[in-house]
Amino acid sequence: MLSERKISLNILALLLACAVCPCHVNAQAPQPSSAAKWFQTGQRALQTGDLDAAQQAFREVLKSDPLSGAAYANLGVIAMRRKDWDAARANLDKAEKLSPQLAGIRLNIGLLEFRRENYAAAIPPLERVLQEEPGSQQARYLLGLCQVFTDRFAEAARTLTPLWEKQSSDVMYLYVLGIAANKAGEKELDEKTMSRLVEIGKDTPEFHIILGKAYLQHREYDTALVELQKAAQANPRLPFVHFDLGLAYMNIDQNEKAEREFLQDVGIDPDLADNYYQLGVLYSRAQDDVRAQTAFEEALKRDPHRAGALFGLAQIYQRQEKFELALKKMDEALFVVPASGKIHFVRAQLLQKLGRREESKVEFQKAKSLMDAAVSKDRDEWGEKMVPSPELQQAPN
Repeated sequence: MLSERKISLNILALLLACAVCPCHVNAQAPQPSSAAKWFQTGQRALQTGDLDAAQQAFREVLKSDPLSGAAYANLGVIAMRRKDWDAARANLDKAEKLSPQLAGIRLNIGLLEFRRENYAAAIPPLERVLQEEPGSQQARYLLGLCQVFTDRFAEAARTLTPLWEKQSSDVMYLYVLGIAANKAGEKELDEKTMSRLVEIGKDTPEFHIILGKAYLQHREYDTALVELQKAAQANPRLPFVHFDLGLAYMNIDQNEKAEREFLQDVGIDPDLADNYYQLGVLYSRAQDDVRAQTAFEEALKRDPHRAGALFGLAQIYQRQEKFELALKKMDEALFVVPASGKIHFVRAQLLQKLGRREESKVEFQKAKSLMDAAVSKDRDEWGEKMVPSPELQQAPN
């Protein structure tokens, strides 16, 4: 198992199958009677999943009681469930300002930033939650994950270790703690964690998918397929297993099998943008621009800031000689990833096609500088580049 252990530690592949639904804030300040009635109505609607009715009720609360932090908190939760992150953050910020005593608001802010992958922004509110409620397991786990994702491995190990007593039978907890311990150079904790992982993982589908993703990271595609297929056979609806199989097949140019796996994963999780993005890449390779465009657009419906999908659409428009439209999409991609040499390079080409030669020269120079830096960095970090891992976006339960 030693080689498997080393391989599994080289990738941040947390297979957290259950996404957390944010909890509404139960605490509420004294309110006028009409506001209290509307608040109760909103809570009941939120509990049954009637988001429209809940939203209307909490807005009625604010008409009678504009200083209700709890109402703003619940409007933030509603926006989170709709994945309207900006509206959610605005409402939660108002809630925190009005009701700073409610730690649950800060927990939701941390969860919000985690869900939209702003891991560094999630850390301060989660740290404050733990200061106020040291026993909050959810806040501790989320904070540990965010610290791992921002390369703060020693801090992550310290944050996650207190969960050992209750979580040491959880394969995913052990995996991320092992990553943190290994990267932080904490050999004793690393060995303890990975021994426990091997002990309880055994032949579970989760363990096979961990190994499969690790082999995939190391470009050992045949071995990855063996492990991922074992996971899929044991649990065909295991989150992300068909996505990972699709990646493995893509890398050995078995594109029809890859397409089937991505589509199967769409059937399991129709809201996962990564499936549509990878399908877009597949169709683009086959020069099927119609299906590629549809797939990229579907990815962007679910993740409007997916730079790869914006870049893919820009390239399709470039091939169709729709240069203005291509430049618009490339600008959107550049806003998301401003230090991408590849985006600057294609943008330079588009500016050249549009006769904007001086701007094009500037872009080519930016692209060259960024690409030179990227080549040097890739050389230094060879073997550490991550394969796509949408499971990283899933919050722990």
